[in-house]
Amino acid sequence: MKTPFIFCLALAFSLFGSGCVLGRRTVDLPVPTATSLPASKGTVAISSIVDARHFENKPDHPSTPSIDGDVNSQSAEQLSVVIGRQRNGYGHAMGDIALPAGETVQTRVKELITQGFARRGYRVTTDASADNTVEVKIDKFWAWMPYSSIAAQIECSVTVKRDGHATTFTAEGSGVAVCAISYSDSDWQLAYTRAFDDLLAKFDQELTKAGF
Repeated sequence: MKTPFIFCLALAFSLFGSGCVLGRRTVDLPVPTATSLPASKGTVAISSIVDARHFENKPDHPSTPSIDGDVNSQSAEQLSVVIGRQRNGYGHAMGDIALPAGETVQTRVKELITQGFARRGYRVTTDASADNTVEVKIDKFWAWMPYSSIAAQIECSVTVKRDGHATTFTAEGSGVAVCAISYSDSDWQLAYTRAFDDLLAKFDQELTKAGF
């Protein structure tokens, strides 16, 4: 009988035809670096970075963070490494996309903020007596799979304190990688690299508005 064989082939294609896998995929996300100005404008201490993303079980739209399992069974630390969700050719949610061991969305955002200030001539330090302090709340750090592409979006609320005055602004960036038949690690990386570049450009504009 050919029917079971054909069914198995169709099932296999639905699961793996788009380059997705059932298990968790680990993807490294290096932060783009550029020539920094000499650290002549002062120092900045990042006092806190909070992952405030909202995860849901079976969300209505793939742009809402979710996991392969019950989100309520995961700790904040476990969720902090998840940055996307794979889907098969029919749009069904599958395995998670996660950062490598030792990395979290907080460490990635810290590198972005550090790079953003360095490009303007500030040195980021752990010294609590720094000229400026920064608090960051991560509202979005997620990638999903629209048709034949991967879209990444990052959005953070940034509060900078200087001389007793606080300024809050939004640092955000988005990026898209158009894919062919499969979705490789490099496609996820490209979407996020473009989101990182976009965020750094807009972060620089926000720092100008804030007088940095």
